[in-house]
Amino acid sequence: MITARQTRAARALLGWTQETLAEKALVSLTALKRLESENDFKVYETTRDQVRRTLESSGIVFLSSDQGEGVMLVRAKIDSPGLS
Repeated sequence: MITARQTRAARALLGWTQETLAEKALVSLTALKRLESENDFKVYETTRDQVRRTLESSGIVFLSSDQGEGVMLVRAKIDSPGLS
């Protein structure tokens, strides 16, 4: 399960606004704001999944370990030097 902090960090790495992510993930802005909130607002799993899939398809990798959670932006293979 992705966290509010991971979602905000992923969006920041991509340079996206909340509006941009909501549009790309096909969720309402209100639903995204609830997901990104640190409060215990109810968020549907389908919303969380749509946001996660959208971020992953844009190069975000979600990290989780016993020490914490994070995100990483992976460059597309086409952007790597030496590949055509």
